[in-house]
Amino acid sequence: MEKATFAAGCFWGVEEVFRQVKGVVSATVGYTGGRFENPTYKDVCTGKTGHAEAIEVEFDPARVSYEELLAVFFENHDPTTLNRQGPDVGTQYRSAVFYHTPEQMTAAKAMKEKIEQSHRYKRPIVTEITPASTFYRAEEYHQRYFEKCGIAGH
Repeated sequence: MEKATFAAGCFWGVEEVFRQVKGVVSATVGYTGGRFENPTYKDVCTGKTGHAEAIEVEFDPARVSYEELLAVFFENHDPTTLNRQGPDVGTQYRSAVFYHTPEQMTAAKAMKEKIEQSHRYKRPIVTEITPASTFYRAEEYHQRYFEKCGIAGH
């Protein structure tokens, strides 16, 4: 098994998207990329901790490649909006790939460049590509949120 970590706005929808991908063993919502130990949702919402709402994906590379996960990531949010996705605004909603290996870094940079060169977007891609740091699991009520609310898979 390998890990991949992405931030693409509010983590509830991102988690649901990745749970649908064949080869993804688990998807956990949490906080990463910040300067504050053991942040809570309330802490992260202040925008002062530096964390992003993120998803940590455990996947089987024999069933789904990291490049395929990157494609899912880029297809399911707007990578051109700085510190925002839809109505959610703040650094905690930034677009980011947190890589775990040099190979993931290379793949993420290549995918970002490929999308930029495709001219699919009129604005530049602002997705940050940065080393993975401590991932703090979000509070239990955030895990599988859409499933708990009865809107999973819709």
